[in-house]
Amino acid sequence: MPRAKYSYTYAPNRKSSRRRRGRSFSVSAPVMIGVPVVLVVIVVLMSRVLGSGGAAGDSAAVVNCPDGEACPAALSASQTPLPATPTPEPADVPADVPDIPSVLGRATAVIEQPCGVLLYEFNGTLTLPPASLTKIVTALVAAEWTDLSEIVTVEIDGPALSLETDSTVLGIEPGDELTMKDLVYGLLLRSGNDAALEIARYVAGDEDGFVDLMNDKVAELGLVDTQFTNPHGLDNPVLYSSAIDMARLGAELLRNAELAEVVATRQYQPAWDGPAIDNLNLLLSNYPGAIGVKTGFTDTADQTIVAAAERDGRTIVASVFGTTEMYVDARTLLDWAFAQEPVCDVAGSAASAR
Repeated sequence: MPRAKYSYTYAPNRKSSRRRRGRSFSVSAPVMIGVPVVLVVIVVLMSRVLGSGGAAGDSAAVVNCPDGEACPAALSASQTPLPATPTPEPADVPADVPDIPSVLGRATAVIEQPCGVLLYEFNGTLTLPPASLTKIVTALVAAEWTDLSEIVTVEIDGPALSLETDSTVLGIEPGDELTMKDLVYGLLLRSGNDAALEIARYVAGDEDGFVDLMNDKVAELGLVDTQFTNPHGLDNPVLYSSAIDMARLGAELLRNAELAEVVATRQYQPAWDGPAIDNLNLLLSNYPGAIGVKTGFTDTADQTIVAAAERDGRTIVASVFGTTEMYVDARTLLDWAFAQEPVCDVAGSAASAR
């Protein structure tokens, strides 16, 4: 899938504008001016008024830009890709959803596994930046295209990346030898952006090739509100996903036994001389039955989370985008879902339609 590039616009220098500004006229006529001359003046003035402005909507559409220079409004309308943070529309909440959960997030989705029934959504298809939830798909692709026991000779400099991007890293350095399993743990527990880039390099040769595999995976799963431009989730104008898509991607990760074990682990010791790494998902130690999956944050995305928990033989996966209280929202959604009647039967099929 071709990926759109950044587009840049600018505000024109209004002092250098060569547009002719409207001028006001005053007519001074001799006392003895003839009637024909008066009529001519009136006609001229009326033509200026009628020619300078039609309806209010037309005049509002005019952009005051210098001659020969593109206007920012025109550029944003014709060249700027679909934004990852559009203004959310009010969601149509199904009338049969009891005790609608109230959360702070801009978009949410709750599904029950293994039948995959959508229990609830709010702005569920709204495209928003997912932040490090992106790494869920990075892990899926890594598990599909490699054996997690493979040894990887590291080329990415984690400390340098941290200085450059001010983002979380595992701390790998060129020359380190780690298993793909170590890198996946560093990816999902520590949310290491260096681990994401190293996985991409090892699997596909470069970042672009790996991103193609990520988007192919999304298409294979039939998800249409997601597009990736990197393997780590740092902000990009055309990197986006939706609450429903990301909840389903979290559920897909849990279907892989190796990856499910990773996201449920609170602490892991890679095969290196460095310290053990802790899982940044604090829900694991603060919510009964929590089994993962991933948290995220950037300045643009705010807090994001895919949370999963098991209780009484049921598995619930909830996603939240654009919140300031991801754990509070996740607990609210999980509590609400477990309070509802099960919709998956013992065979994993939908026991009832919602």
